[in-house]
Amino acid sequence: MRTVFLAGGIASGKSTVARMLEERGARRIDLDALSREVCLPGSEALQKIVQRFGEDVIDPKTGELRRGVLAQKAFATAESTRALEDITHPAIFDALEQRLAKAAEDDVCIVEVPLLDRAQAFAAVADEILCVVCPRDIRLRRAVSRGMAAADFERRDAQQPSEEYLREHATTVLVNDGSTESLERCVDEWWSTMREEEAHA
Repeated sequence: MRTVFLAGGIASGKSTVARMLEERGARRIDLDALSREVCLPGSEALQKIVQRFGEDVIDPKTGELRRGVLAQKAFATAESTRALEDITHPAIFDALEQRLAKAAEDDVCIVEVPLLDRAQAFAAVADEILCVVCPRDIRLRRAVSRGMAAADFERRDAQQPSEEYLREHATTVLVNDGSTESLERCVDEWWSTMREEEAHA
């Protein structure tokens, strides 16, 4: 099985590319969804988070993680951010390995990575890193057209790795600055090349 990490900035078209690849037969795993699963009520990771960051990160009514409260605490300093990653990354990696083991009979597995710079601990399992890039002004227009406030886009974009970072760490870069049809042609070209390489591997 070929494991491909798929990354891209907000409103870059990463989810669209993931859907296209899934339609072509790839297994799809969302790393962000896994990060939520490992912090469900009763999980070991959640217990460790409470021990490190305090009881107020838990909703007293539901027992679920209050992500906004945790974010304020965990991202206040580099030390607290590392503390959170030391708790969650091993759990996420274990969950990812389990999902990949279940997908072992599939030819291609696409792992959607929300923040590539924070997922380098998992990069060893990736055979390839596919990044979707798009000019910032186009991404802003797309986000606003979908109902996101411009200020919210600015805040989220500032927390994500730059296009330069994505290009430096990518095995392949897909430029999504045109129509959906042009993006699909890029995806088809990459898919065909990748499948051909796999056939001759």
